Amino acid sequence: MSKAISLLSGGLDSTLATLVVQRLGIDVTAVSFMMPFGCDTSDRSSCSRNALPVATQFGFSLKLCNLGETFLDIVRFPRHGHGKNMNPCIDCRILMLREARKLMEMTGADFLVTGEVVGQRPMSQKKNTLRMIEKEAGVKDLVLRPLCALNLAPTLPETKGLVDRRRLYGFSGRSRRPQMDLAKEFGLEEYPAPAGGCLLTDPLYSQALKKLLKARDSVDYYDIQLLRAGRQFWAESNAWIVVGRNRTDNEIIRNLRKPGDVLLQVPNVGSPLALVRDPRSSEDIRLAGALCARYTRRHGEARVMVETESGETLEVTPLKPEEVERFRP
Repeated sequence: MSKAISLLSGGLDSTLATLVVQRLGIDVTAVSFMMPFGCDTSDRSSCSRNALPVATQFGFSLKLCNLGETFLDIVRFPRHGHGKNMNPCIDCRILMLREARKLMEMTGADFLVTGEVVGQRPMSQKKNTLRMIEKEAGVKDLVLRPLCALNLAPTLPETKGLVDRRRLYGFSGRSRRPQMDLAKEFGLEEYPAPAGGCLLTDPLYSQALKKLLKARDSVDYYDIQLLRAGRQFWAESNAWIVVGRNRTDNEIIRNLRKPGDVLLQVPNVGSPLALVRDPRSSEDIRLAGALCARYTRRHGEARVMVETESGETLEVTPLKPEEVERFRP
């Protein structure tokens, strides 16, 4: 029996591609890549659906692969550039295919499978771009794209007779109707609605990430997660300040603190939690207190007491809305 490695994000397209190949009698092992910017089971985007339920339902194996530190390097310096925001889609795809090739070689699989559809994504799913990505990833002619195969030249698994090309599809463009019809055919009833993809396609998050990467030579998982919580600010000294928006943000901020971080809040009032990472002086802490006070119901008062987690207090003047803007990324 032929074997294939399928790149499975949990979204509709990659799920369907996996099922199409499995229906051909091929032993499929799916791999889901875990990333700090979404497109994993911790995120809410369409490409981040937990793939385990569908793997269990349809009886194929699922492996997880963490791309954390390697992917951070690519986000900083993508060889093929960023998309509209901070998304290095081409370099990301090359990295995934390289990792999938390693798994293919380890397991003795014959080819790779993806859910890509020609013309669906402007940066990474044009015909010439798909060919270039394959070449740089070292998987030329080894990537089968079942949903749009009829719009592409035959791959090695097809020419070798491992896959019946007549049972593949010719989808193209951004319409989701053909995929939805195919999902009904497979009895696939629950799948995520299409969305913008990973966090790196989000303008506000990308702006905050640019500032972080510019200000810090070293960035880790906790930093990346902290970017997702609350309101983001930067002092002139490059101290990083995060102010919660709600109780959930406050809990996330508390859980992501590092040694040396300073936590503040306004006592005896519904208050956001403010975190200062890498404070350079007492002025950075005072600024964080003024930002924290700005987002309480005491924001109109001339002086407000703010308390650190260690019990120290300081008196601050809540910032005005126009003053807040100068500290945003």
